[in-house]
Amino acid sequence: MNFESITEEDDDGIVHEPGAGDAIELLAMDHEDVKMLFADYEELVGDGATAEERAELARQICNALIAHTTVEEEIFYPAARDVVDPPELLDQAAAEHDSAKVLIAQILRMDPADAELDRTVMQLQDAIDHHVYEEENEVFPRVQESDIDLQSLGEQIAQRKEEVLAELDDAYQGGLAR
Repeated sequence: MNFESITEEDDDGIVHEPGAGDAIELLAMDHEDVKMLFADYEELVGDGATAEERAELARQICNALIAHTTVEEEIFYPAARDVVDPPELLDQAAAEHDSAKVLIAQILRMDPADAELDRTVMQLQDAIDHHVYEEENEVFPRVQESDIDLQSLGEQIAQRKEEVLAELDDAYQGGLAR
């Protein structure tokens, strides 16, 4: 993938391409953004950052994942359902989302000083790494080989993701939800 256009960084530190790309490009960029956020989190832990700093980054990770899973479940997976063979790959991906959502909810309920925060974030990272690998190697190639209009799908995904992130920013002002 070639992303030569100028990127923009939002308030959560996530880099986004201006305008909508195709669906696969947008979802793959989300994967890279979250991977970078997890790496930043590991760095904060290694540097002995405060509980509040780690909790804020954990919230950013959770918000990015909530937005990503929402657009996949509402837009991408339904569109891919007719072209992904076997369709159970999408069922498995949705089940992996459900597992991640449990961890995300735990993280968002945690007190920033909770000793389990770092462990739970790392557990979420492991789950997401596995999910991304399977999605990028099993689901995305099958969708790319189909006749789905990935550009139109990308526009829908970009718009919905923007809406979800705005909702999350309103809901989680000031750190982890308590």
